[in-house]
Amino acid sequence: MNELDQIDRLAASSLDGYLVRKDLVRTFSRQFPVPTYVVEFLLGRYCASIDNDEIEEGLEIVQRQLNSRTVRAGEEELFKSRARENGEVKIIDLITARLDAKTDSYVATLPSLQLTDARISAELVSEHERMLTGGFYAEISLKYDATIAQESKGRPFGVESLREIQLSKRDVLNFMAEARKKFSTEDWKVFLLRSIGIEPATLSERAKNAVLLRMVPFVERNYNLVELGPRGTGKSHLFQQVSPYAHLISGGKATVARMFVNNSTGQRGLVCQYDVVCFDEISGITFDQKDGVNIMKGYMESGEFSRGKESIRADGSMVLVGNFEVDVEHQQRVSHLFGPMPPEIRDDTAFMDRIHAYLPGWDVPKINKELLTDHFGLVSDFLSECWSQLRNQSRVSSLQNRVFYGGALSGRDTNAVNKTVSGLLKLLYPGGDTDIPEEELEWAIRIAMESRRRVKEQQKRIGAAEFRNTHFSYVMGTDGIEKFVSTPELQSENSIGGDPLEPGQVWALSPGSIDEHPGLYRIEVNEGPGSGVKILNKPVPPAFRESVNYAEQNLYSRFMQLVGDKDPRHHEFTVQLRAFDVSKSGAKLGMASLVALCTSLLRRSVRGGLIIVGEVALGGSIEPIHNPVTIAEIAVEKGATALLMPVSCRRQLFDLSDDMATKIDIQFYSDVRDALVKAMVD
Repeated sequence: MNELDQIDRLAASSLDGYLVRKDLVRTFSRQFPVPTYVVEFLLGRYCASIDNDEIEEGLEIVQRQLNSRTVRAGEEELFKSRARENGEVKIIDLITARLDAKTDSYVATLPSLQLTDARISAELVSEHERMLTGGFYAEISLKYDATIAQESKGRPFGVESLREIQLSKRDVLNFMAEARKKFSTEDWKVFLLRSIGIEPATLSERAKNAVLLRMVPFVERNYNLVELGPRGTGKSHLFQQVSPYAHLISGGKATVARMFVNNSTGQRGLVCQYDVVCFDEISGITFDQKDGVNIMKGYMESGEFSRGKESIRADGSMVLVGNFEVDVEHQQRVSHLFGPMPPEIRDDTAFMDRIHAYLPGWDVPKINKELLTDHFGLVSDFLSECWSQLRNQSRVSSLQNRVFYGGALSGRDTNAVNKTVSGLLKLLYPGGDTDIPEEELEWAIRIAMESRRRVKEQQKRIGAAEFRNTHFSYVMGTDGIEKFVSTPELQSENSIGGDPLEPGQVWALSPGSIDEHPGLYRIEVNEGPGSGVKILNKPVPPAFRESVNYAEQNLYSRFMQLVGDKDPRHHEFTVQLRAFDVSKSGAKLGMASLVALCTSLLRRSVRGGLIIVGEVALGGSIEPIHNPVTIAEIAVEKGATALLMPVSCRRQLFDLSDDMATKIDIQFYSDVRDALVKAMVD
């Protein structure tokens, strides 16, 4: 065990009785054939302490109970014999039940004893209806009746009583909300990740965000999540091991009767019985009915499905996880990111539109020893009970009048983003009465927009025209700047991508000279109180300094026609030049520098995928470019979709090949105002 750190001590002082050391959980879960949450249930009962003596004492009890009540492979007959000799045996097992119509009675299945016909009372079944669908783990008292054994077709084994392995208290959420107030947000994120067995110290920010996004279906009703990525990253662990409110379907047929409702018996399916239903190895899932996908689509859209004339509501979330056989870059080259899905839904844009978030499984590293925590975390049954109760709440009201979404988001996009934001905020702030700081709200919005945009990008790849606008953006507050959210896997290091940059940022191409090749640059300008223009590069390239000086003087002399009544002399501009090629001089970038200065002041973004070319002289005239065809070819190579250049280049571009001309939208400007207007987002 590691030394207790600050988060361990904070948790011990505020969540006493609900903690467990996660290294102990791993020790037992490897020894015994039961899920993690079963082990944690017992550890939570006997070892929920940071006192080593109490832990040691509790471990002996847990070891004894697991030894005497879990049935290892090959021990089935031994336990049956004990039941016969003693009249009763206690076991921990997964229990399911079914109605035997021939005898008009219920029978239970206990897989560890290979029993499929144990007697069970109708009262017990009606108390615990989940045993009629996927079943659940329980502490079970199994009786043996020798008299019944003598009968023809008698069933001597009977379930006398059972106790579900999950928390019975109902006021746990208030307790968690009070404890959360003592943690900082970053500490609480670490504590949540430790509670599911992950040590976040070695994880990147993107990996932490991805694992937190995995938790959202547990706290958000009717939430539809897809995660595809490499093998071995723990995609199904959370849905199989951590919560008794989740059910994992591994491969095979997804029957309508099992998922939704059995028309012959009226028995409700998994989506009614569980908070989360997860399809593991989704590529191997098949549907038993032709309309199975349509029923699923209808449920994912509205949370309802029909049984004859009756419409049934449920709030189970759907999670679909699977593996790429190749890396994400190759997957995008050969197909799209929904490629591993079953054939029935692989190219179905209507099905995709119902997915609220596509979690980037490739951002999560493979699980290894360093990723498993030895620190304290919440006992799984306490955590899963809190998550289940959080499903009754919403945090969408936190967004009202604080966040405004861009025009690219459709109604379904907005709903998807809202649900993801609500879920993430519930994880961070389990108490509903907390004022959520702007930076955490923005953190949730960026994750939500990226994971929804990933869905839209795949729909666009399939060729559906209505999904072509994928430039998701948001504004924080009424006076905020419009910010665009991209999906990183679409960008390469040297490609400029199609997303608008932040205000004050511009892509530019230097035409080069006798001594230097043309090169791609990004100019980044920030505006604040003060005066003058400062270039942050050390040392400042002399050619770039000259271009910035020309841009600065043009801004001062023409500010009324460029930025209206915003006098640039009352603002300080900091400029940074980033070079993406061998050339570093930043020569002839005056027009791009001027546009960057203006857009930082106007708080407007330049169009996505646009490169600006040209130099502006001190008096405002535009200098000619000697190699516009080469510039256009480089712009295409860099991934630009539009090129803005002086109108004097128009005649020289007759030499541009037809193939190149079709790949880029070339626009011309006649003066500085014309260039600015054509550069900005409409």
